[in-house]
Amino acid sequence: MRANESKTGAMEEEKENRSEKLRQFILSQIKEKGPIPFSQFMEWCLYHPEHGYYHSKETRIGKDGDYYTGPCVHPLFGGMVAKQLSQMAEILGRENFDVVEMGGGRGFLCQDILNWAKKKAPDFFNRLRYHLLETSPSLLKEQRERLRPYEEEGKIDWMNPVIFEKEKDRIRGCILSNELVDAFPVHQVVFDRGKLKEVYVTHHDGQLKEVMGEPSDPALLSYFESIGIRLQEGQRAEVNLRALDWMEKVGRFLEKGFVLTIDYGYLAEELYAPYRRSGTLLCYYRHQTSQNPYEHLGEQDITSHVNFTDLIKKGEEVGLRFAGLVPQYRFLIALGILQKMDSLGQDLSELDGLKMRLSLMHLIEPEAGMGEMFKVLIQRKGIDGSPLEGLRDLHSIPWPTPPSPLHFLSGQRKDNEDGRGHR
Repeated sequence: MRANESKTGAMEEEKENRSEKLRQFILSQIKEKGPIPFSQFMEWCLYHPEHGYYHSKETRIGKDGDYYTGPCVHPLFGGMVAKQLSQMAEILGRENFDVVEMGGGRGFLCQDILNWAKKKAPDFFNRLRYHLLETSPSLLKEQRERLRPYEEEGKIDWMNPVIFEKEKDRIRGCILSNELVDAFPVHQVVFDRGKLKEVYVTHHDGQLKEVMGEPSDPALLSYFESIGIRLQEGQRAEVNLRALDWMEKVGRFLEKGFVLTIDYGYLAEELYAPYRRSGTLLCYYRHQTSQNPYEHLGEQDITSHVNFTDLIKKGEEVGLRFAGLVPQYRFLIALGILQKMDSLGQDLSELDGLKMRLSLMHLIEPEAGMGEMFKVLIQRKGIDGSPLEGLRDLHSIPWPTPPSPLHFLSGQRKDNEDGRGHR
């Protein structure tokens, strides 16, 4: 016990040292250059090459990290995404189908998609070529370890980010992301005395503090007008200009096919509603949330909700036609997750079945968990309006019983097969 306590204490001390080094770096930049936009502060906290959150060796996602993603909850999430990708491949109708997963996390989603395809859709598996684009050294290492069998089969490779940044008409297939856009650094703004002000980070006696100033980017001044939004006096909000840049590159990179974006957020009208006076910025540290980005520097995740109106509007400008936007629970149910839950393992004990159902409820329960907050946006390029299974109206699905997820909390089902655990 004492050895474990000593190891834990050493790890905590190392974290504090890293956090302090990042704080000193940011302070030195402020002293040299003056107040910095919050977006720059967030960029350093998350992506600093030595001390940034996504560049540390710590486990950030899952039970031992700071937050969960859908693929960490159960392999069935990836199976349902794979089912949608398989239909997309049928619609595209060519020999090979490329999937580019951006920000692949710990590699679970890729693993589950390939496992499903290999077992359930061998023809699709044979056509599938999977590319991962990852910038975090620790996550890249874990991906390579987890996915080595498929790499040896020649089914996956890791794409140089420069290729995505520079090349055009590279991919025929689908560009896939799960909880990528919410992690882009954002500008924070406040509507103050009839004018839009930007939040800057400065210091006083060595402590980080906020000040208001003129917008650092001209795009901020026209941003809300372009989406038909007027903030209320004193209202604070986030602006994700990086998401617009990313969507433009996606539109250029995709020659023909689909873009499938899974993330949490809202359309602009709801995202910037008057009752959201403090914005949506959230920090995640050991599965606890806060709105204070100035603590645990480099040791906590910082995110904001995605403006899906932005992605749709920008997509149209770069040739990506809107196919649909649905809550995650609708997407998964339309693809058959409830039926799959019902048939996964009739011979399991009641306790094992309950564990599985409780974990999956986080993916599909509209009133709690990830079912309603997370959205699935699908856009298409060079493809006609062929209906996609994941976008079906739930009322069109033949139900032997009422389509309530709560119905599946009774009976015997199969537990999480790979021990990832649930939220």
